[in-house]
Amino acid sequence: MRPQLLDWDGFAGPRANRMTREQKIVAVGAASGVAVMALSVWLLTKALPPPRTVGAMAGRLAYALQANVVALVPFFVMIATVGNSRFLSNAIDPTRRAESPSMQIDGRVADNTLQQNFVFAVASLALSTVVPVHSLQVLWACAIVFVVARFAFWLGYRLNPLYRAPGMSATAYLNLGMILYVLYALLFHR
Repeated sequence: MRPQLLDWDGFAGPRANRMTREQKIVAVGAASGVAVMALSVWLLTKALPPPRTVGAMAGRLAYALQANVVALVPFFVMIATVGNSRFLSNAIDPTRRAESPSMQIDGRVADNTLQQNFVFAVASLALSTVVPVHSLQVLWACAIVFVVARFAFWLGYRLNPLYRAPGMSATAYLNLGMILYVLYALLFHR
């Protein structure tokens, strides 16, 4: 006799293998975010011109750092939004815990964006050292997609927390793609 799978609430039966409505929304959002991200990076890499002169490794890193400054724009906008919201409300004193729901979301989005920016910075700098020079514009493609995905994450979160999935997955899998490319290059092309 085969044991039955238990549902999230501890019940066995046909519900145990079905996704909830919320899980479906997140799954579709995440899958669409990854698909749009991959297509966008590919199209932008083809459309953007390769760098004219990059030179040695220092030039590659400088090129990547310039793209990283652009990737920081959403984080700065989020910090400014949180600061202005606090200044204009009772939450000016954070120990009061007087944040509105939208302020709480903005704070969470800023926290997550800082985390994603850290991974993006390390991964893109590493990527700049291993990608062929004629494809180095992929760094700008990734930075542009990163910025759009972070704003999509924020907008989705503000509309409905379930709708943050496309922006979150686009950002996370963009970062993962860069990490995997670098690891592949290190393991098989050194």
